[in-house]
Amino acid sequence: MGNQVLYSFKRGNTVVEIVRGDITEEETDVIVNAANSYLKHGGGVAGAIVRKGGKIIQEESDKIGFVPVGSAAVTSAGALKAKYVVHAVGPRWGEGDEDKKLRNAVLSALRLSEEKGAKSVSLPAISTGIFGFPKERGAEVILKAIIDYIDEGTSLERIRICNIDSLTSEIFLQKSREIS
Repeated sequence: MGNQVLYSFKRGNTVVEIVRGDITEEETDVIVNAANSYLKHGGGVAGAIVRKGGKIIQEESDKIGFVPVGSAAVTSAGALKAKYVVHAVGPRWGEGDEDKKLRNAVLSALRLSEEKGAKSVSLPAISTGIFGFPKERGAEVILKAIIDYIDEGTSLERIRICNIDSLTSEIFLQKSREIS
């Protein structure tokens, strides 16, 4: 079974979609990776992206080196359907100023995607996995950042929030219905 759109809403000229599925299967121009500052893609979403896309993604990441929390970097997408992988570095829960850092990571990822000429982006629930950011709070921060980005004007036509697990997908579904 392919990725499933659970909910969508339009904001300006951009469609935002909540998707349950495998981000490595997304057919968007960019997929966003929830990365660590050293761009070592061992586990979680990052590990899945490198396993499916190929070691070129890790090799290009190694050349980039360090990316501060709240920022993002871009590599090719290897064997993935996307053209690029944007590696967004979200905060670890407990390091301080997490909401602002997560917001900045999302905004950096969207900005970098647009700079690469992308019309469509798919991103996961950055920081809400092994980094421990509470899922509900993370969903609110991520959705608000996306809406603010769209409201400032963007050429992005489609922004998908794609998560493989049902719990995270349901939280994003609920939060999207509340704010759209």
